[in-house]
Amino acid sequence: MLEELQRRNYSSETIRGCVFAVREFAEYYAKSPEELGAEEVRQYQVHLLRARKLAPGTVEGRISALRFLFKKVLKRRDLTFDDLTFPKTPRKLPVVLSHQEVVELIEAAPNLLYRTMLMILYGTALRRAEVVRLKVSDIDSQRMVIRVQQGKGARDRDIPMSPKVLEALREYWRWNKNK
Repeated sequence: MLEELQRRNYSSETIRGCVFAVREFAEYYAKSPEELGAEEVRQYQVHLLRARKLAPGTVEGRISALRFLFKKVLKRRDLTFDDLTFPKTPRKLPVVLSHQEVVELIEAAPNLLYRTMLMILYGTALRRAEVVRLKVSDIDSQRMVIRVQQGKGARDRDIPMSPKVLEALREYWRWNKNK
C-alpha cells in the first residue's frame, strides 16, 4: 500500500493517515485486511462513529483509506463500496474571536516566537504547517506578500500580509538574529 500511495505522489501526511487507518482496522479485527470484507468495513464504520465517537470527517478519511486498500492495492472487485455511505458532516459556522480576545491571545504568548507565529496565523490565515516552514526568503516586503511553497495539495501561492504582520516578522528577526 505504501508503494502504491508513493507511486501516486500522495503527500507524506496523507500516506501516514492511510497507513494508520489500515493498521487500526487490522488491529480492531486482529486479522489481515485481506481476510476481511465489506461487511467488516461497515461494522468498523459504525464502531468508529458510535463507540469511538469520531467526527464524521475523520471516519470518512479512514473509510476512504480502506476503500483505497481494497480497490487499488488488493484489487478486490468482490466488494461493493457504493452502498457504504459516508456520514453527514454538520456544517457549522466557525467561532469568531472578538478583537479584544485576539489581542489577549497574542499577548498571552510566552515568548516572541510564539507571539509572532500567532500574529502570522491570525493575520494571514496560513496553515500551522505552512507557518512552521516559512523562511526569510518567503517574505516579500516590497509586494507585501508571503510566498507559500508547496502548501496543501503541493501548491504554491502568495498570501497578502498586513504592515502589522511585517513589523512582527521584522521584530522577531532582530530578536532572533542577536541570539
